[in-house]
Formats: sequence, C-alpha cells, structure tokens
Amino acid sequence: MAYIIETERLGLREYTPDDFDSLFGILSDPETMRHYPAPYDAEGTWRWIGWNLDNYRKYGFGLWAIELKETGEFIGDCGVTIQNIDGELLPEIGYHIHKSHWRKGYAGEAARAVRDWAFRNTDYSVLYSYMACTNTASRATAAANGMRQIREYPDPKNGVTCVCAITRSGWEALQSGGAGRPVEE
Repeated sequence: MAYIIETERLGLREYTPDDFDSLFGILSDPETMRHYPAPYDAEGTWRWIGWNLDNYRKYGFGLWAIELKETGEFIGDCGVTIQNIDGELLPEIGYHIHKSHWRKGYAGEAARAVRDWAFRNTDYSVLYSYMACTNTASRATAAANGMRQIREYPDPKNGVTCVCAITRSGWEALQSGGAGRPVEE
C-alpha cells in the first residue's frame, strides 16, 4: 500500500483489517493507555479501525498507520480526526506510538508531517491536539509541533483536558523560519 505521507524515517498509510494485531498491541496495553479511561479490548480495537476507515470515506483523512520505512514495522498511528473538544467539533491531530518506540521522536516527526499535510490539503485555519492534562508526553509532542496550550476544561473522561492549537498563520511563520504565533481565541 502506498504511503499518504512520508518522512525521513516514517511512512503513514491508511489502516487495513490486517493491522488489527499490531494495533491491539498498542491499544490494549495499560501503560500506553493510562491516559484513557481504560485499555481497549478486541472489540474496541475493531471499532477503532472501522472508525478510521469511515473517516477516510467521510473526510478523506483519519488516523493513519505509522510504519518504519526501513523495516515496514507498524509502530502506531497519527492523523487528523474530527473530535468533540469542549463541545465543538474540531480538527485534531492525534498520535499513539507503541511503547517500545517511545522517546525516539517518532510521534513528533509524524505529527509535524500530519500538520503540514493538513494545512496543505484542507481549508482549516486552526489545528488542535487535546489530551488529559496529566499526559505530559502528548503535551510535549504538541509543543514540538508548534502548538500552544490555549485552554483547559473539566472533562469526566480526563479529569481536566488540555487543548493545544496552531493557526495557519502560525504554521506559515514556522515554515518561513519564524517562531510561530499562539492561537488567539
């Protein structure tokens, strides 16, 4: 299957049902999913794949499987999905990396490539990432993606959810070597 996005080390492609075992290894892991209400079971993992296949049909994007280009190993996912963030349906960059590949820069590399793809291929003026405020790794990845925290809100799923964002103009400034600008709400 052809990659939708390629970076130096990663290829991002659409999910297929053949990705179940690798994805289940990520979504069922309690350590990886500690910032979610619970790890996913097999049924939840199938729903995850189905939701993304549906997103590809509806929007032309979703979470894409991440492979290491050198080996073809499935290591996680990253992409854009439409999420309910504090009562608004917004384009969100999300990412999940298998814990054996944490701290190697893969989430940041994939998220930057997805951000660039989204601003080049959609009309969105702002892209978001949201996470439990306790998820410092995801917050760091969002910051490395040029995003700034713009708000927090109470959330029964996360306790307190942090919302980070980057504007199209902030992204353009990054592309031209600038520091980017925080989102104005």
